Amino acid sequence: MSTAEPRPIAFFDMKAQQALIRAEIDAGIARILDHGRFIQGPEVDQIEAGLAAFAGAAHAVGVSSGTDALQIAMMAEGIGPGDAVFLPAFTYTATAEVPLVLGATPVFVDVEEGSFNIDLADLERRLALVQKEGRLRPRAVIGVDLYGLPADWPAIEALCAKHGMFALDDAAQAFGGALGNRRLGTHAHATALSFYPTKTLGCYGDGGAILTNDADRAELYRSLRTHGEGKTRYEVQRTGMNGRLDSIQAAILLAKLPLLEGELKSRARAAAWYEAALGGRVRTPKVPEGVSSAWGIYTILLPDAAARGRVQESMRAAGIPSAIYYPKPLHHQPAYAAAHAGGIAQADKSGPPPLPVSERLCHQVLSLPMHPYLTEEETRRVAAAVMAGL
Repeated sequence: MSTAEPRPIAFFDMKAQQALIRAEIDAGIARILDHGRFIQGPEVDQIEAGLAAFAGAAHAVGVSSGTDALQIAMMAEGIGPGDAVFLPAFTYTATAEVPLVLGATPVFVDVEEGSFNIDLADLERRLALVQKEGRLRPRAVIGVDLYGLPADWPAIEALCAKHGMFALDDAAQAFGGALGNRRLGTHAHATALSFYPTKTLGCYGDGGAILTNDADRAELYRSLRTHGEGKTRYEVQRTGMNGRLDSIQAAILLAKLPLLEGELKSRARAAAWYEAALGGRVRTPKVPEGVSSAWGIYTILLPDAAARGRVQESMRAAGIPSAIYYPKPLHHQPAYAAAHAGGIAQADKSGPPPLPVSERLCHQVLSLPMHPYLTEEETRRVAAAVMAGL
């Protein structure tokens, strides 16, 4: 009888994937070393075409990171001082820092407890407050497909169309997710992707892309990512930035993209195993009918911080990693406190409206290992460690 210890469970397992495509990655890097076009090489054009085809979008523009994807998309709209940008209070910092960098005011919106995505009713309330106050111009909504679950894009798009606002999809955690038969990248005016190594499609450094069906926007994004250049390198038409995707990162993405369809199915299978083991014992993520999550991160809800602490300790004792995305809502972060306080006020002038769900979730969320190479036995081990801590 074997007494071998079970293999360690990785939170994000990139080594298993790399073992499948190491030869393709090495060959791609070797080609770049041979042709020497390290910036904007042919690999960038190839991955842009592949990304657009996968998402069903008309255009893809490779950029240097997911954050730069957000920034370039907003720069193209001329968003800046005096503009209000509505975004969820429960998300990663990049979503909020870009409006501030551009001089705009982030207006934090609460999220739904079931989906973790932006609460449309709260968005409408805060939009009405901004309009009534008249100090800021409502210019954009950044919806975030948190943990891989698409936000309600038809509703967000309709609201933006009604009020003349720019709709920007922050799909950093969700490339491959879909609403019906339409993948993310074909909703909103533009979609920002991140290729940070742990994403559903990740490179081996920083990288990102912007997807859009608007040819004029795509042309503007290409100019802005390269210092605002025009038809030639030294024709500067506008103020831009250095936001290009490296050829080597593009080559890595080219090797990984053919795996993505199968990996999305594997992620969904792992999520189903978790549901079978944990459903009814803790609050597990639910996916509405007609929606496909990319399962970038698998997050459960526990009653409170104390319960979460006990579960994390149980998982540590079993040698199983966990993570908290996110331990503090954005409006409680020191970097955004002043912007939040100066954004909008309630009718009684008592300060910004509360964000109770975002504040509560920060004490309840716990993310479990999630990647395409999890086995059913491993998800059972994770689930057993979770339940042992309840």
